[in-house]
Amino acid sequence: MGDKRRSATVTRETKETQISVTVDLDGSGKAKVSTGIGFFDHMLESLAKHAALDLEIDAKGDLHIDQHHTMEDVGIVLGQAVKEACGGYGGVVRFAHAYIPMDETLARAAVDLCNRPYLIWKVQFDRDKVGEVDTELFKEFFQAFAMNSGACLHVELLYGANSHHIAEACFKALARSLRTALARDERLRGGIASTKGSL
Repeated sequence: MGDKRRSATVTRETKETQISVTVDLDGSGKAKVSTGIGFFDHMLESLAKHAALDLEIDAKGDLHIDQHHTMEDVGIVLGQAVKEACGGYGGVVRFAHAYIPMDETLARAAVDLCNRPYLIWKVQFDRDKVGEVDTELFKEFFQAFAMNSGACLHVELLYGANSHHIAEACFKALARSLRTALARDERLRGGIASTKGSL
């Protein structure tokens, strides 16, 4: 394992989006994000800060149609970049969870970096939008991230009322759980945290 830097750059181009993501899992939380969706940029910057990873995202999408393709495809490319940077999840803690309180809101995320992707999303919003973002699209981002990072991810709103707080608490809970799950576990000596010996 050593001190090898864990980083990756992944690009994706379709007729709907052009996206480039660079991630450094051993960063300090620096973020340079441009998706054309202000509140989503804010959430991705928060994700980088609280996961303590450096993140560059440049996304151009068909926002004249809606935000769906951009948010989903950013989740796809970010998930792929995290998985590639980690190199198969050998030598990392693997399991983690986090509770994030934000005023009246409490959110929880639990993650298993297992290469068996799954999303449980128990989050409801009372409003259709936060800023200019359709709240139903947050699930699409988390789904795309889980499927492409190979993470089993459970995100749950325990309680809350303010939609801004709910969204932000979910992103921060993902971030803090990833920060722990992606941490190097020196006792594994680069091996997989599984009795099967592989994921």
